[in-house]
Amino acid sequence: MEKQLTKKDLNKLFWRLQSVRVTLNYETMQAPGFMRAIAPVLQKFYPDKEDLAEAMKRHNTFYNSHVVGNAIILGISAAMEEITTTPEDKEGVIALKTGLMGPLAGIGDSLLKFTWVPIIGSIGASLALNGSILGPILMFVLFNIVNMGGKYFGLVYGYEKGIDFFTKTEDNTIIQRISSMANVVGLMVVGSMIASSVKINTILEISAGENVIQLQEMLDTIMPNFLGLLVTIIVYNVLKKTSGKHSALIIISIMAISVLLKYLGVI
Repeated sequence: MEKQLTKKDLNKLFWRLQSVRVTLNYETMQAPGFMRAIAPVLQKFYPDKEDLAEAMKRHNTFYNSHVVGNAIILGISAAMEEITTTPEDKEGVIALKTGLMGPLAGIGDSLLKFTWVPIIGSIGASLALNGSILGPILMFVLFNIVNMGGKYFGLVYGYEKGIDFFTKTEDNTIIQRISSMANVVGLMVVGSMIASSVKINTILEISAGENVIQLQEMLDTIMPNFLGLLVTIIVYNVLKKTSGKHSALIIISIMAISVLLKYLGVI
């Protein structure tokens, strides 16, 4: 199958990728920046305004990864947007993004942030301590050789290998399998985030004769972080029913309820 994106298109994606963190926020993290980066692809593949709006909404969901990992994911996402046709496969694009963002963030941080940056930082610092202006310049150059090079070649590699991989079969079974696997990984990522981020503990006690049972300890024996999961499910369903239109009101309501429960001695 002939690739529809040209080198010019990929270059446009690459330069847009540089500002992916400009619109970073605590609700969707890098999602607006990623959506802006992939917008030229969506505009090319969705000439109808309603289809384009739907595609942009899909990509404006929670997303956060390493800057170099973003390039690989952007390339693969562009390839999938080009190949996929059914609504289920379109959702698979988002599932794949969710499944890849965590692992690639870990790899990117360990290789670039915690390995390459300390190495070039020590080289630059040693030169700077000796009074050489080359210290910061050398660090800047060496960092961006890997940073910018990784982004560009990661984007191209993700797109080209994604196209080759997804067109190996005549049907969409391989995409469906990948979508299913990505959904599972994505759910695992979201589940771990809920367990680590949503902390709700109750201080209520239940008297049973001479014994006093700590409700939180009892809940933890059944399922740790049960209350956090329960609240997350409730908030998710409210957001789903309201199509996310009243997210600010929901946040304020959660804050008010939290203060009230704390005042009443429930949490």
